[in-house]
Amino acid sequence: PVLDTEDAWVSVEGPVSIVELALEQKRIHYPLVEHQFVLCTVLYAIMRFSLKSVKPLSLFDSKGKNAFFKDLTSIQLLPSGDMDPNVLSIRQQFLLKVVSAAVQTLCSSQKAKEVSEEELFPFEKGKNWPTLAADLAQYLQISEDLVKRHYVCELYSYGMDHLGEE
Repeated sequence: PVLDTEDAWVSVEGPVSIVELALEQKRIHYPLVEHQFVLCTVLYAIMRFSLKSVKPLSLFDSKGKNAFFKDLTSIQLLPSGDMDPNVLSIRQQFLLKVVSAAVQTLCSSQKAKEVSEEELFPFEKGKNWPTLAADLAQYLQISEDLVKRHYVCELYSYGMDHLGEE
């Protein structure tokens, strides 16, 4: 980018400006950052819902696992469109567990105390876990419709028919 500066600032002496320092930094490889974001979201979901027997790295193939330990400015080979069916099955099971746990947590707390969702998840204001799982399905190459159908089935099974209809 071209930075226009006024004539008065050209003759100023001192440390390098933060803008110049930022422009000198290497560019990051954005798909690698997205890949890291998916792992962080997976880890947060496992922690938030205390999901047992989920191995986060099993959700990724060998290229995906190797990419986690590389510099964000390096261009890495990320998983391609062709995935191992076993990995896809593990990913699908994980997303369905997240949706089930989110619905169970929400429904059990509402029935017990009539607590709103914002009071139940105070630090997660505006975070809808089933929607987040559907968004995560795109990154993990799983059908969003499958996750949404499971969400509706879970709502009906917990007696939340009015939400299931929506």
